[in-house]
Amino acid sequence: MSRSDINRSGEMAVFVQVVELGGFSPAAKAQGLTPSAVSKLVSRLEARLGTRLIHRSTRRLQLTPEGEVFHGRCIAILADIEEAEREVAAGAAPRGRVRVNTNIPIGRHHLLPLVPEFLDAFPDVTLDISLSDQVVDLMQERADVAIRTGPMRASSLTARKLGASRVVVVGAPAYLERRGRPATPADLVRHNRIGFNFARAEKGWPFLDPEGDGELLIPATGNLQLSDGESVRELALAGIGLARLALFHVRPDIEAGRLVPLLEDFNTGTLQETHAVFLGQGGPLPPRVRAFIDFIAARLDLS
Repeated sequence: MSRSDINRSGEMAVFVQVVELGGFSPAAKAQGLTPSAVSKLVSRLEARLGTRLIHRSTRRLQLTPEGEVFHGRCIAILADIEEAEREVAAGAAPRGRVRVNTNIPIGRHHLLPLVPEFLDAFPDVTLDISLSDQVVDLMQERADVAIRTGPMRASSLTARKLGASRVVVVGAPAYLERRGRPATPADLVRHNRIGFNFARAEKGWPFLDPEGDGELLIPATGNLQLSDGESVRELALAGIGLARLALFHVRPDIEAGRLVPLLEDFNTGTLQETHAVFLGQGGPLPPRVRAFIDFIAARLDLS
């Protein structure tokens, strides 16, 4: 019999019953087995361990020193198994560490403000949050959840949609006063367009063709490329150039007049979706992970 075929917890449970009930017959009755089956199970256990655990006589059983050590360890292990099952059972209170990887704009402006409320609601959960606009490997980074914005690639991961936001071109009033306001997509050739420097960045900014012939793509060329959306936003606010960002990221700046939306008549209406991505492939999630995903899905406003 291979090691993988042995039901160790079952053997331990029977052995503990033999010791605590004082014999094979009462243990057999408690386990729904025959006394012969219990005796053979203990004998197989002793043979595998290479030591005698119980001294047998016609009237009583007595543990050997090795049996006493094994009995104590069995009780502790069975208690650990019971506790583990109780913790992960459906409906168990969420507890433990949740490792989260999120892009910087959502992390700074939307997720971090929710952290106090989440930790107050789930005091036995610890959050471990990393902010990065790079796509991470959940297995390699040992992340439970990644929050990703943009097209989803085919993978074995499970995704839950958190929202979608229109993409807009924006510029700071100081920049527009200095360089002028573009009236058509063609005017962008005279403007500094802040771009991204990571491999999955879009190759250009799409617009409706003013001639009515589908769409056209304007390259995001300029004297500045950055690694994340928050840096692009900050440099756009500083008047370095124009930026194309999700509306959820710059809405407060637009409402406050710090940024101005541009070329809206030529906006393609492209929606940038945001998902919570996690391992699981449709199976049950640990309560700690399910609690986190449900919590942010109900509260994030990414329109």
